[in-house]
Amino acid sequence: MRVGIFDSGVGGLSVLKSVLQARLFAEIIYYGDTARVPYGPKDKTTIEHFALEALEFFKPFDIEMLLVACNTVSALALEKMRAHSSIPIVGVIEAGILATIQQFQDKHTPILVLGTRATIASGQYAQKLHAHGYSSVQSLATGLFVPLIEEGVLEGELLQACMRHYFESMHNAPAVLILGCTHFPLIASQLQGYFQARFQRSCALVHSGDAIVHFLQDTHHLTPLKHPPKVRFFASGDVEALKVQARAWLQGL
Repeated sequence: MRVGIFDSGVGGLSVLKSVLQARLFAEIIYYGDTARVPYGPKDKTTIEHFALEALEFFKPFDIEMLLVACNTVSALALEKMRAHSSIPIVGVIEAGILATIQQFQDKHTPILVLGTRATIASGQYAQKLHAHGYSSVQSLATGLFVPLIEEGVLEGELLQACMRHYFESMHNAPAVLILGCTHFPLIASQLQGYFQARFQRSCALVHSGDAIVHFLQDTHHLTPLKHPPKVRFFASGDVEALKVQARAWLQGL
């Protein structure tokens, strides 16, 4: 099976890494809309327009399934994409919700959802978790992480200052941190380290990449192949910069 992975930029590499490790597909076409990242501050109509343009990009490749690695697109444009396509289109939010339900049975577990402004404003994570009975869900827009990650700032004082900006007013540590943006797994260890140092308590992570692999295995009954998939990278902006980041994050696979 040939699959497409679509993201607003490099964040989808976190999903690609999990998919590569699982060996569920023979060939992967990765497309990052790096010329127009970040999507988070943009309005719904614009995001839908970008998402439909991405569908057009994938048409010549005859993909059999599309994984939308961008939480913002998954929140605001997934149904629009499905209405314009005959192939299965899987978003990361539904996968993240399923992973949370499967991993954390206590409905009073304190959960913090991090995402872009558009994802958090959509209320998708909170609404779906509340519908499943979870009573302690907070959501926080942390969109400044996205341009930092796109610039390769994955540790250091600048990232620490950004975390202090977002989290220093918190009084209680979450038990579960849902990384509601596929950029955020690239700073997962830094996020866990911050909460550990601040509250002397570790927090579990829900990672979009791992979640979507389990979702595909559960719902589409995909099983591992013997050989690693072939991967091709494309971008609306600097594709060589995307490939450099991919080599750094996918080394060893």
